[in-house]
Amino acid sequence: MSRPASEVNFDAIVGPTHHYGGLASGNLASAANRRRVSNPKAAALEGLAKMRQVWGMGVGQAVLPPMPRPDVGALRRLGFSGSDAKVLETARRRAPDLLAAVSSASSMWAANAATVSPSGDTEDGKVHFTPANLSSQFHRSIETVDTSRVLRRIFADERYFVHHDPLPAGMRFGDEGAANHTRLWERADRAGLEIFFWGREEAGEQERSGEGERGRFAARQTLAASMAVARLHGLKARRTLFVRQSRRAIDAGAFHTDVVAVGHRDFLLCHELAFADGLAAIEEIRVAYARAYWGGEVRVRTVRQRELSLAEAVRSYLFNSQIVTAADGEMWMIVPAECVESAAAWRIVQGLADDGTIGGYLVQNVRQSMRNGGGPACLRLRVMLTEAERSATLPGVFYSERLHDRLVAWVERNYRDRLSWNDLADPKLMEESYRAVDELTGILGMGAVFDFQKNRVPRGHRQAQVPEGAKLAK
Repeated sequence: MSRPASEVNFDAIVGPTHHYGGLASGNLASAANRRRVSNPKAAALEGLAKMRQVWGMGVGQAVLPPMPRPDVGALRRLGFSGSDAKVLETARRRAPDLLAAVSSASSMWAANAATVSPSGDTEDGKVHFTPANLSSQFHRSIETVDTSRVLRRIFADERYFVHHDPLPAGMRFGDEGAANHTRLWERADRAGLEIFFWGREEAGEQERSGEGERGRFAARQTLAASMAVARLHGLKARRTLFVRQSRRAIDAGAFHTDVVAVGHRDFLLCHELAFADGLAAIEEIRVAYARAYWGGEVRVRTVRQRELSLAEAVRSYLFNSQIVTAADGEMWMIVPAECVESAAAWRIVQGLADDGTIGGYLVQNVRQSMRNGGGPACLRLRVMLTEAERSATLPGVFYSERLHDRLVAWVERNYRDRLSWNDLADPKLMEESYRAVDELTGILGMGAVFDFQKNRVPRGHRQAQVPEGAKLAK
């Protein structure tokens, strides 16, 4: 029996310690903006504005909280000691890159939070979640424990949801979550075709370009990880496909597949150099879709290198546009403002609207995120839910006009509009960040989900006890 389902976009709210650390290898935007002064308040408000736009189109929208940063516990595990203030200051002097890493607001890119398979695809008929281990990047790998906790709190009903632990850390099982995964489907009430994109087959494999030279950047997603997630989720072989990422695209700065390809419903928009096997891989996707849907046809728009170079694709983040189905059934693209500034990318967007592939497009300013290498699609995790599954999800995280107003006021109250590298060692920033996260989990009805919230003050007081040295202001 079919169960009507719809996609809900779970966007992560940008955290109070948003800064430009240049931490991610292969992320050209992150490297180019290293140590620039950031604006956490503007970043959070940009993200909320995007959520409101999506929600206003009649698309499912919900929020995920940022993680408490800086993660002083991580610094202590690396040998720093003393009060929290001393730990932060010592790290600033002796290991500023480590301080930047444990202060990263990178959980804002929820596309990396997990891989999600809807109940229509899985053997047991439940929604499956596997948090990404993000083992290739230290600053992201420390997110996984809290990501698991947040997802388990939001999707707690065991009748509908199954949560797996992150895959074992290490080179063999490097997993970057939904940024290297997409799902195509013919109808929302039917099983879909899940496509896993990977760049490295074995641990320690020599990564070489087509010319036989070693690759410029390491591939982050492994085939072993993708196959493990598919097994954990109980996916059927005829509706699961594994496609290799192109070394040329990775070296151009496409550190995740969602920088060069995006899929939604029966539509795939991709660069001709996105995949290792080029146009043959696109044909493989066509064949797999037809096999899954008894002759059904996937619509593919292949963008040629002569139309839009890989370098321009990475600069404009065209393929990191967020494609959604509006309440009227039409597909819309939420494109980053940088696409307007690229004549080639803009021609493609307008062409998709002119030929009726999409119903229209919205230009969204998420420049604070873009300067760290994350566009509109990076900021959300897609979860397909039936009506019953949605009813079983924590209600406080779903978007509404009232929640939007509360979140804007919360950002205005708690966020700075200027943050430099030296500010990361400021104990007051830690105090502000932890207090903000504590208040937010209350707004969302999540309760105490993070470690620092475990030992709470008596009822009637909203403040939580935070790590030593991060005293909450009155």
